[in-house]
Amino acid sequence: MKLFTRSLFVLALLTGVTSCVSTKKFNALQTDYNSLMARSTELARDGETCKNNLERATIAMNSLQQQINAEKEHVKALQSALDKCLTSAGQGNVNISKLVDEINASNKYIQELISSKNKSDSLNMVLTNNLTRSLSREEMRDVDVKVLKGVVYISLSDNMLYKSGSYEISDKAGTTLSKIAKIITDYKDYDVLIEGNTDDVPISKPNIRNNWDLSTLRASSVVQALQNNYGIDPKRLTAGGRGEYNPVVSNDSPDGKARNRRTEIIITPKLDQFMDLIEKAPESKK
Repeated sequence: MKLFTRSLFVLALLTGVTSCVSTKKFNALQTDYNSLMARSTELARDGETCKNNLERATIAMNSLQQQINAEKEHVKALQSALDKCLTSAGQGNVNISKLVDEINASNKYIQELISSKNKSDSLNMVLTNNLTRSLSREEMRDVDVKVLKGVVYISLSDNMLYKSGSYEISDKAGTTLSKIAKIITDYKDYDVLIEGNTDDVPISKPNIRNNWDLSTLRASSVVQALQNNYGIDPKRLTAGGRGEYNPVVSNDSPDGKARNRRTEIIITPKLDQFMDLIEKAPESKK
């Protein structure tokens, strides 16, 4: 927050007092401004990386389901082969013991996959229910909580979260953020992506170039609030901005613009857990 305050001060000096300061001071102010812009670019790049990680997590979840289905079909084929082996004298050279072991291994792996998927789904539902119950009726007007494809999305309106026309967190957002922070703390095995979104109205601020900057700065403000005010481990947090390019509805009406001006807190299971399960798939014995 100090960085942002300082940047505003620097930009005010750049735009209003340039003619009254020495060249040395002007160059120092320009250096600070360039540093801020470089940080904004870095945040945007981090957001893109986190988006890619989220897509990988979704792919991993789908892969788990595909493996479950494939293993079920595999068990059916093995069971059919075993039945033929037991009923046909011509199949006496088949190693029944190995066939039974393979069926048992596949069944065990299927149960592990199903257990992992059910556990993730159950935790997501408990997380969602706990958060929803903790929010007041008034808070629920500005907060939308849902689960999509194994991922929890908490969407916060900008009217509640930020000061008007700013990326600074408003005082009234503290209560709601503290409840969300408690959920994040309780579910320590989940990663958290903070994603800023805007409507399609161009921003006109001297220190913000466009909606990319605004959405990223807003996401960064939430990340820093979760870290500094509520003690969330920063290693679990990622800030990213999507500007005006991820609308949930059309921007053709004031209500649509308001819905698109939002910040999403996306809570996802750690990708490594699913990748480990996929790599444990039993190999078929020839």
